Amino acid sequence: MQHQNQHVQARSVRGRRSGRAAGLLAAAALAVTALTACQPIQPLPAAPVREDVTGVPLGEATIREGGDLVMALSAEPDRLDPTTSSSLYTRYVMQTMCQKLYDIDAEGEIVPQLATALPEVSEDGLTVTIPVRTDAVFADGVPFDAEAVRTTLERHLTLEGSTRKSELGPIAGIRAVGEDRVEISYERPFAPLTAALADRAGMMLSPQAIAENGADFGTSPVCVGPFKFVDRVPQTSITVERDPLYYDAEDVHLDTITYRIITDANIRAANLRSGDVQVADTISPQDVDALLKEDGVGVLQVGSLGYQALTVNVGNVDGAGEPPGTIDTPVAQESAIRMALSMSIDREALVNTVFNSWFEPACSPVSPDSPYSSAPSEACPPYDPEGARQLLEDAGVETPYPLEMQVTNTPDTLRFGQALQAAVADGGFDLTVVPVEYSTLLDVQSQGDFEALQLGWSGRIDPHGNMFNFLSTGGGNNYSGYSNPELDEVLTSAAQINDVEGRAELYGKAVELVQRDNPILYLYRQRNLTAYSTDVVGVETFTDGVVHLSDAAFIEPTDETEN
Repeated sequence: MQHQNQHVQARSVRGRRSGRAAGLLAAAALAVTALTACQPIQPLPAAPVREDVTGVPLGEATIREGGDLVMALSAEPDRLDPTTSSSLYTRYVMQTMCQKLYDIDAEGEIVPQLATALPEVSEDGLTVTIPVRTDAVFADGVPFDAEAVRTTLERHLTLEGSTRKSELGPIAGIRAVGEDRVEISYERPFAPLTAALADRAGMMLSPQAIAENGADFGTSPVCVGPFKFVDRVPQTSITVERDPLYYDAEDVHLDTITYRIITDANIRAANLRSGDVQVADTISPQDVDALLKEDGVGVLQVGSLGYQALTVNVGNVDGAGEPPGTIDTPVAQESAIRMALSMSIDREALVNTVFNSWFEPACSPVSPDSPYSSAPSEACPPYDPEGARQLLEDAGVETPYPLEMQVTNTPDTLRFGQALQAAVADGGFDLTVVPVEYSTLLDVQSQGDFEALQLGWSGRIDPHGNMFNFLSTGGGNNYSGYSNPELDEVLTSAAQINDVEGRAELYGKAVELVQRDNPILYLYRQRNLTAYSTDVVGVETFTDGVVHLSDAAFIEPTDETEN
């Protein structure tokens, strides 16, 4: 079906919200009313000392075998299905259950996991061969082998609703070569493959579980990993237990891990202090300074490859990944209005005041720490509220221009939303902030039931993973419904070459194109802040945002820690 001439009014877009979302929005009406009062930006606080701490080493402590560890999650994961999931919090849980062909280490380097070496690539770049382990077994007892890899990758490519397909590139065919080698054929070279296989696309699924459960795999996932799925209580918890079939089971120390959903940052911090949880993710910048001074609590901190952004719906009328349609509103139709919105935001002042200088402003999906960063990808749009007002006047729209932005209903996000509301008022915008529960907002984002929304992406080590799915025509995570053939060509070209400088130049050009049209306005980068009890070791957090618990263990108390 062709959608280019389909006109959708803003009220129609908002009217298509799911019943669950509509109920939550109605329940949040009082909160929305309160948020319409603008909150001014405060003077900048002194910047905290940022020093990367990515793991808790054993040191001279003695491991206590066994035990039940509880981790507090700041939001509920979505589907526990590597093929279709999109939540960072799902990756936390999957990290302990679903190993990948590759992983990244604390330095951000790609290392083999279920593969035994990095891929071998033919001279023409069209054939990729991956050697895989022969000593691994899925949690249901099915042997892991090259055929299981082929089955998993084929599912990623063909399952309806897969968000992995565009991550894997233009695959022409996959075949198992014996038990220990997989050969992937490409229509054209695809440089980001190894990085993609170091994330969800590389998580291997039991062929038996795929056959038995089909699209419902996520209700009872079966993979290769140190732990295996036990149960899930919606809105409450997910539990995994040690898998005795795991090939390295003697190095797994915990009996179980329970991921407990605790959305309030203050309550997460309180549970950590009381000992009810031993690890807590996404510590608020409002709490981290105090926690750093407390006995019995440690904080991991590391920069992020990802971003937080404001996505404007310019054509998502039938869901992410579907052909873009037409939304007949000025902000969707006119790039000048979206440019004015971007020019209304002083990112540095906004981020520093709201987040106590712990986070950093961001202007593109390419991290400055990436080897693919360049001057164009690090350049920020100008902060010019007077110029923004002029753009709105030239566009012929009434000011203040009304805009509805949906956000997660967490205190930090709402604080940022209020400050953003005040900031863009100077540029001629009347921003209404609508709080929504996190998992519901993920659905709203996918379905296109929004005018604008603020969510983030935890980041990937290859810029392709931060851009192509979100910005290419028909990309699985193209929530804005944006389509630009010139950008498609640039992103496709960047994925075909292995030269770092050449790719960096192309990604810089891609950023310039995105900043011209602004379907996504990049705002800031979080610092990954994870708190833990000092009677636990082996907890790790890397720049991709994932908290690793596979090697975690309790330690025997010392004289200093005994009560």
